[in-house]
Amino acid sequence: MSISVGPHPEVVLDCRHNLGESVLWDDRTSELWWVDIHQGRIWSWTPFEGGAPQSYRLAERVGAIAFREGGGLCVALEGGFARFDPATGVIAKIADVEPELATTRLNDGRVDAAGRFVCGGMDEASPQRPISAVYTLEVTGTVRQILGGVSCTNSICWSPDGATLYLTDMPTRRIEAFDYSAEGILSGRRTFADLATATGLADGSTVDAEGYLWNAEWGGGKVVRYAPDGRVDREIGLPVSNPTCLAFGGENLDVLFISTAWFGLSDEARARQPLAGSIFALRPGVRGRPEHRFRG
Repeated sequence: MSISVGPHPEVVLDCRHNLGESVLWDDRTSELWWVDIHQGRIWSWTPFEGGAPQSYRLAERVGAIAFREGGGLCVALEGGFARFDPATGVIAKIADVEPELATTRLNDGRVDAAGRFVCGGMDEASPQRPISAVYTLEVTGTVRQILGGVSCTNSICWSPDGATLYLTDMPTRRIEAFDYSAEGILSGRRTFADLATATGLADGSTVDAEGYLWNAEWGGGKVVRYAPDGRVDREIGLPVSNPTCLAFGGENLDVLFISTAWFGLSDEARARQPLAGSIFALRPGVRGRPEHRFRG
């Protein structure tokens, strides 16, 4: 049965995943994709055409996914990048990342306008220890570090013209902005949004067609829309405390899908939030932009 989505957040898939993340909309196939990180699963679903979600189990945990221009997915596994063909289940390693760091894994990423997969890591042993980094997976398959000293990368996305990169190192409680060159070089680091007094932390983000950044506030139980100048434009509350990532989908890219998690909740909190880990959606009155695709 296909879904019907209104102006307020509602559960569109009662899946209750441990750590749903990296939600993406494939505008070519009308499929919603996301991951359940600690279960090592990738999920896909055609919400407007009916049918049951499909699940793909990987040998490693997967933090983020990206569509490939040539078909299939590029995946950010805990230990590096790989290509994954859902049709055959074949996974092909591209490159290792941080093999010398036993406690880090890749966590959040998206593809830039040039077709690079930009992805950052996190330290699972200590969320305050800035030993990981942000990398670009070039279309040639080489990996290049673009930012070091990171504890937990999230919120990677770009302004509509591709000239501004947004990201957060979650423990800093800031979403930062960088000038982003055509070659994928960062400069002009600055604070875009300060969450020092917010309830939660900045998690995954996406930018709509008007250039406003939408952020899932982990622990804050809400989605926040920021104007291009960093001003809070709108807050949308959710019945779960841990939203994780956002994607605009649907035929007109006017449906905002929200992945969530129950990871980190106590038994009491889970009982109060029985829908934690499900997929939510709403029509917020604005449209998104198609996802870029990895060209390697």
